[in-house]
Amino acid sequence: MDPLLHRGIDLFNHGEFFECHEVLEEAWTPERDPRRLFLQSLIHVAVGCYHARRGNPVGACRQLRKALRKMAHYLPACEGVDTERLFREAQAVLERIEAGEVVKEFPRVYCQ
Repeated sequence: MDPLLHRGIDLFNHGEFFECHEVLEEAWTPERDPRRLFLQSLIHVAVGCYHARRGNPVGACRQLRKALRKMAHYLPACEGVDTERLFREAQAVLERIEAGEVVKEFPRVYCQ
């Protein structure tokens, strides 16, 4: 697995969503499609979780919707990431936020 992707996943799984976004952007910038869109989907999930934690449901929903649209092209797995599980968990968080809930638990990224 790409070292930047690995580091980004580790940060994500430790709830360091902003830092995850920074690391994954470093990996994303030089890339071209289709990998670029995969990395963008992970970045959007991280930023969505960051917004949710900071009490910005509008920003969280916007980012999570973008993530789901992009990640749908990379199911069930991509680069060792269980995208199907992450997709389901991110979708559940989005639905809870849309229902007006304050989310305290966030998805994890699982690798195969």
